Amino acid sequence: MLSSAIIALTTPALLAQAPMAALETAEFPISTDQAESALSQSYEPLVPIIPIEPVLEVTAQGTRWSSAGAAGRPPLNILVLDWALSGQTNIPPEGPQNDLGNEDQPPDESEQSNEIIVEGEYGPPEGDPMAVVNETSYRITQQLDDVFVEPIAYAYRDGLPGPIRDGLGNVVRNLGEPNNALNFLLQGKIGKTFETLGRFVINSTLGIGGLIDIAEKPGIALPYRRNGFGNTFGFYGIGPGPYLYLPVTGATTPRDFIGSGLDQLLLPVAFGEPFNRLEFTVPFYVVSNLDARLEFDDELRRIDDTVDPYAARRDTYLYRRARTIAELRGEEPPEPPAILQEVEGTGEFADPPEVEPAAPPISDEDTPETQAETPGGETAFTVPELLMITRRSETEPTEDPAHLAGS
Repeated sequence: MLSSAIIALTTPALLAQAPMAALETAEFPISTDQAESALSQSYEPLVPIIPIEPVLEVTAQGTRWSSAGAAGRPPLNILVLDWALSGQTNIPPEGPQNDLGNEDQPPDESEQSNEIIVEGEYGPPEGDPMAVVNETSYRITQQLDDVFVEPIAYAYRDGLPGPIRDGLGNVVRNLGEPNNALNFLLQGKIGKTFETLGRFVINSTLGIGGLIDIAEKPGIALPYRRNGFGNTFGFYGIGPGPYLYLPVTGATTPRDFIGSGLDQLLLPVAFGEPFNRLEFTVPFYVVSNLDARLEFDDELRRIDDTVDPYAARRDTYLYRRARTIAELRGEEPPEPPAILQEVEGTGEFADPPEVEPAAPPISDEDTPETQAETPGGETAFTVPELLMITRRSETEPTEDPAHLAGS
């Protein structure tokens, strides 16, 4: 039920200036004098207020004029608005408003489809908190590689005959077999421990100190398996730590860096001379590093061709190390990074197979007319004739050889 009413005379613009307190105290039905008094308390009317005699009655059924005193008076321009005087005179409309005061409409689907949302993370990637330092070290190392290491590696490859170069590489690998066997033993892999020791004994004796890898030949077939203390640390759950790229070592982690140091100390500490002398250690590490550089030459070139060579090298190294540890522990290897196929040259990045050109067809004109005699020497055919007979026999029923010989 309405508790009050506002009456605007002549123009709706007067509504905003009407004092609400005067109308709240008014009694209904409200008379014209009361309405005129309420409107005249706060403003000068824009037009003179015309006194009227009819009484405006506000009831639950609606608003109407009483018939008393209304005869002969023309209808007035009166706008009647209902208003709830509950103290909340400025209740904001529900829903979000735009600048025009209208409720915002949901955005058009066509406008949504044209929006491009880019999400990303700012800062160093996970596992590489020293990305700025590592990337600088990577670039310096690549420049040194282009100037010094790569030319020396190519000279080593092209200057030495293949058998000599392969023999030196086999000696270096054979000297690392005791370290491989020790780490397989520490990991509890007894079978691989004895296989690795067997390779070491066979190649050191029958292979002339490791110059020839006899153990991998058919009949023995003991494959080379590289292992180290870095793998053993990972096998027992020690994490890799942050990624590092050091000028001499290259891609590594704290776990692998410490493990690699222990690998290099095993021979000098466990066996002593001559493995602890510079005459041995310098050639050993030079040959080892040059062989590794040549082994990964194609891969390094593919890394340089990627959009971000530093990230490609980092992601590839971390994935391979995680895969190696997972395989040692009998776990599912992690998901390979997207850049791996491009770096390894597999999948859609694999080189197309080389197709040998087909041999040209043999025509009758290109074939020398060499006679082919039968053992008895009675009948002879030229080579073109024999070719024609052979082609004819492929499409026609087989005939008696005696008939073909003319006997």
